[in-house]
Parts: sequence; structure tokens; C-alpha cells
Amino acid sequence: MVTGAGIVSALGAGWRANADGFRAGRVAFGPVTLFDVSRQRAKTAAEVRLPDSLPKTRLSQRQEKRLDRAARLLLLAAHEAWMQAGWEPCNELPLVLGTTSGGMRLGEEFYRQAIASPAKRRGQPTRVLQYQPQRQGLDLAEAFGFSGPITIIANACASGANAIGHAFELVRSGQAQRALTGGYDALSQLVFAGFDSLQAISTTQCRPFDAARDGLGLGEGAAMLCLENLKAAQERGAQILGEIIGYGAASDPHHLTQPDPAGGPAFAAMFAACESGGIRPTQVDYINAHGTGTPLNDAAEALAIGKLLGGESKRMPVSSTKSSIGHLLGAAGAIEAVVCLMALSEGWLPPTSTSRELDPLCDFPVVREATCAQPECVLSNSFGFGGANAALLLRRCA
Repeated sequence: MVTGAGIVSALGAGWRANADGFRAGRVAFGPVTLFDVSRQRAKTAAEVRLPDSLPKTRLSQRQEKRLDRAARLLLLAAHEAWMQAGWEPCNELPLVLGTTSGGMRLGEEFYRQAIASPAKRRGQPTRVLQYQPQRQGLDLAEAFGFSGPITIIANACASGANAIGHAFELVRSGQAQRALTGGYDALSQLVFAGFDSLQAISTTQCRPFDAARDGLGLGEGAAMLCLENLKAAQERGAQILGEIIGYGAASDPHHLTQPDPAGGPAFAAMFAACESGGIRPTQVDYINAHGTGTPLNDAAEALAIGKLLGGESKRMPVSSTKSSIGHLLGAAGAIEAVVCLMALSEGWLPPTSTSRELDPLCDFPVVREATCAQPECVLSNSFGFGGANAALLLRRCA
């Protein structure tokens, strides 16, 4: 059961700001202001406007000052989830986090100072310490007063979904009564320049499943979920936002950055999630696609969805919320899982608001405007560089 969910994206901080933005199909891209992009092809991204202060936790002011942008995004999302779940400080709470770049911005600062002033070491030890993703996990544990095993999954763009899937398996198997899990990533110049050098970023607009799509748009954010078994949630009278019932993963050895053109591994991950959840693929009511807006990814995913559903694909609503907030890399799967919870609990489907003329490969209806619906079971896809494919299956709580 999901008893708490926190989310931060370029649409805003918190469930309500994001739910309203996603439902309306608001596009949150703008000029990059966090670093210099004058030498890059692409000039836009979906930046988060961080609040002036962080919510009150057990961290001291000195500890808060050490937190980099990624850690602040993570803390904001975790605070909302923790407070919504009503959890108290405890021991032996597993923390499972997904991220692609962790504290990359601190690594950049360390490098710049080391090159410009090699003899100047002030602040460098702190940058090295806080750069490491386990430090961000430890800060989170200290902020809320819990202890337990910390697992960091850095599996490219499937990291957030893999993290939630791992936490789900911990609870379902009885290894843990509950778990805190999610994903986070902040924009950094190194990552932005890397994607731009691959010519993977759109120089126009991110348009998933559009016939004229020309690349993804990068964003930043974080999402966290409080997971617990049904008995524990019921015993304390917790509000249940939804249920995770299945998780599937598959590897794609086709190419480092290109998916199998036939979409075989993507199909395998979705099918495995349905098997894990004990349902037929045709029982799914909505698919939140990975849908990056890149020519090869969207084509492979469209074929995989067609293979999964057969003739039933013509009635399956599909959309990609990356049209609103961009590709959040390690945070993408976690944020999209929260979007699915929003759709389940509030009765709507988020649109792919930037797509106009659909790719003929899409043998399914792409949601392109705000749509009221009552989905009971939804599938969320996350496919990453290096062949990491993951799918989560979520259900409305009866």
C-alpha cells in the first residue's frame, strides 16, 4: 500500500500543484538559468523553483546549508510523503533511492575549484562528502529519525522505477513491513552538455509520439513513496492512496543508447509486471509511457505496447507526462508513479499536451487533452540507456 507520496517538479512543490499542472497539461519548460548554455545546441529545460527555506526536520541549520540542489529536492519530496503517511521515527526502515547523477553539481564545483585554484582546499572536503549519493540517503535518515539499510540504484533512466520495484518486493516478500523509496535528480551542466552532445535534446519542443519529434527535454525533481503492507496500514488507520501490485524488469543488449527497434525488452518488462501483479495485460486501463520524444525510443515503445495488447491496443489510453516536466532521468520513474497515483485517486488521465500529428506506429489513442476517467489499474514504463527497462503496475485501492 502507498500511504504517503511526495513530489517536486518544475510544476511546483507538492501533490496539489503537480496534480493541477499535469491534469491541465501545463508545460513547464523555460530558458536554462542554472548554468551557462551559450555553447549548447539546446537552451531550455524544466527547472524547479526551490522555496527559500526547507521544511523543519531534525537537521541543524549547518547541515541544511551543506545540502546541494539534488538533496534539497529529495528532502522536500520525502517530507511531504512522510507527513502524509504519519510515520514516526523508527529503526530498521529500508530506504531505497534511485538517481542518475546524485550530487553531480557538487562534483562540478569541486572540479572547477581544483582546476582554477589547486592549492585552495576550503570547502573541498565537504563537496567530496556530500557528492556521494549514500550521504544524501544518510541525511534523509537523520532528517526524519530513522535507521535501516540504504540501497542506491543508479540504473540510468529506469533508476526511480527500479528503486520502487525493489522496495515493493521487500514489503511483498515480508522482508520489511514498510519502506521509504523514490527517485531524485537535479539539472547539472555536465549531464545537460552530455545529452546535448549526443543530440538527444530537442531544439524545438519535447513532443512524445509526435511524427515530427526531434528529442527529449531535460527536467529535474524528486518523488518519494511510503510503502507498507496492508495489515500495518489498516492497524493504524492510514489513508491509502493506492496499491503497487506488480513490477517487471528486463535488459536490452541491443545498443548502449538505442533500444531494440522491435521493442522486445520493453514488452518483456511490461509483461513481467502484469505477471507479477496477477493480471492480464488487457486488464490495464491506462499506460503512462516512458515516451521521451526521441525518434527511436517512442517507436520501440509503441511497437512494444502493440505487442503487449494485440488488438486491444486501439482502446488503451497512453500518454507521456515528460511533455510537461521533461525527462527527470533517475527521478522519472518515481515521479511518473506518483502521477499514476493521482490518476487513480482523482479520476483523470494526464495529457501529452505538446503532440500534434501522431506517429503512425501508435496503434493506440494518445491522450492529448485533459480527460476524466476512472482507471482501476495503470502501468508505468521506464526505459534507460544501457538497456535498463522497468515497469510498475499500480491499482486503485478498493
